[in-house]
Amino acid sequence: MKTIYLAGGCFWGVQKYLDQFSGVVSTEVGYANGPEEKPTYQEVCESSGHAETVKVVYDESKINLSELLHYYFMVIDPLSVNKQGNDRGIQYRTGIYYTDRNQLPEIETVYHEQEQKAGAKLAVELEPLRNFFTAEEYHQKYLEKNPGGYCHIPKTMFTLEEERTAGKSAVEIKEETPEELRARIGDLSYAVTQNAATERAFTGEYDDFFEKGLYVDIVSGEPLFTSMDKYDSGCGWPAFTKPIRSDAVSESTDRSFGMIRTEVRSSGADSHLGHVFNDGPKKTGGLRYCINSAALRFIPYKDLETEGYGEYKSEFDEGNRR
Repeated sequence: MKTIYLAGGCFWGVQKYLDQFSGVVSTEVGYANGPEEKPTYQEVCESSGHAETVKVVYDESKINLSELLHYYFMVIDPLSVNKQGNDRGIQYRTGIYYTDRNQLPEIETVYHEQEQKAGAKLAVELEPLRNFFTAEEYHQKYLEKNPGGYCHIPKTMFTLEEERTAGKSAVEIKEETPEELRARIGDLSYAVTQNAATERAFTGEYDDFFEKGLYVDIVSGEPLFTSMDKYDSGCGWPAFTKPIRSDAVSESTDRSFGMIRTEVRSSGADSHLGHVFNDGPKKTGGLRYCINSAALRFIPYKDLETEGYGEYKSEFDEGNRR
């Protein structure tokens, strides 16, 4: 049995992904290569300096380290710094941490292959394991306990073991098909996010809804707005004074239906969300982001940590408000 430690963004998805491969004997999620003191999940979310990491024990006779690393590189962006999928922060940096120097030549071979493939220097840390602290119990095998929980890895990547056992040596990442997306989010949400449809006024789930929490893109899960910036505009759709951050959404001119409006889309998944107008509250900048409920998923404040959005709790602290 051999052991390697892999950091690849949110450890919920990375653990589930690696668990599928025969030859992976066990996995454990934790916090690695930060300060020499065990952190809590909240402290990691607040940039303790640790990386969300999966400890992988594998049977070398069934899956070698090179193969394991090739699968690891299939679900990370190796050029991204402190960001994987929709998750941002130092805890989401990528890294390969080893405890046995005899593994280094094999690791370096794969690493340099990936660097040549990318045509640039990788942002993936390659260094000895300095420390590893086991994460709280509710994080272990999280997606087995919560099948509908947040995951930044495409669902199609959880069937690679089937292709591996069928004798396929190289597997291309497969995008979620339109049919799969429609089945996952529903007909109305699909029409809104993919075809720029608009739900009927005063019918949306979040129109007259003001619970404390975070609104994310129903397609990708990327954070878009908070309840702190939501207000009752009387327009018939959820209204916000601003997005959670300026780069969370993109804006463009919309000339459909004989009107000139500013369309709002999510930056990551390019989902149509709604439009932004200049008739919002003057004291908050005068903007009204008029957003379809069907384009959003709401995460209550109390569930932010268990849903994988613990780092956004600070958005609800008045002292941290922009």
